[in-house]
Amino acid sequence: MLLPLRLRRRRPGQHRVQSLKLHVSNYVGREGEPLLRWLVEVDTAIAARRIFDDPSKVAFAMSCLGGRARSWAYGRRLTDATCSGTYAEFKEELRQAFEPPKNEFRSRAEFLDLQQGKHDVHAYAQRARYLVSNIVTNPMDEATKVVTFMKGLRDGPVKTYLFREYPSTLEAAITLGMQEEFSLRQAKLHVNVSRMARPVMRTGGPEPMDLSNARAVCHQQRNNSSVRCFRCGYTGHYARECTAAVHKAGADVAMPGIAAINKKTRGTSRRGAPYW
Repeated sequence: MLLPLRLRRRRPGQHRVQSLKLHVSNYVGREGEPLLRWLVEVDTAIAARRIFDDPSKVAFAMSCLGGRARSWAYGRRLTDATCSGTYAEFKEELRQAFEPPKNEFRSRAEFLDLQQGKHDVHAYAQRARYLVSNIVTNPMDEATKVVTFMKGLRDGPVKTYLFREYPSTLEAAITLGMQEEFSLRQAKLHVNVSRMARPVMRTGGPEPMDLSNARAVCHQQRNNSSVRCFRCGYTGHYARECTAAVHKAGADVAMPGIAAINKKTRGTSRRGAPYW
């Protein structure tokens, strides 16, 4: 007598394998929507759910369709219930219906002329992977993939590093390029970090005063004021700063400013008497 599965006892050391329910995005068949990436998601989810028979695989893939693609799949089932007998046939029919004509030729031509431009290495590598995955009938060799990927990089440290290392596979070139770009970003980040100001160490003694600004202001005020020198008689400086020569004899000649000040002029008083 066979017992139900839930009542059967597992043998010692026997582990139960549980299926994983992975989320798969819906494919609606829009122009430019990557069909191959969606097929990779479906294949991964089918393997995780442990689905082995083809009808169940086709049913699960159809449940992940949407929009035009869903209408196309169920419309074919409505007219012919035996269509897409295997999962491989379903994927091939889906590619013929929604991939652009001569997609493999277009992908090959775009990959051979691929340039990084303003994109980072990650976005450039993802585009290269997608184009290479579309080339199925006559795939390119690894050397062509590596050289094409390296030529499309921007001139800089990443490209120089890859040409120095020269990896053997496309995935190795992508990995090295992304690592080098990450290292360069980290180096720039550490260089641009602003340094903290040093703390001011206070001592117990008096703090020195900066008199340079006060001296400059004082000198400017002197130049703009009417300060008169008592040695030479000119304005703009004091006698202690005067550099004019002083003679004991003929001081009036040596110091014209003082002579002009000390020169007496003739005048008259109120009553008309002259005075000097």
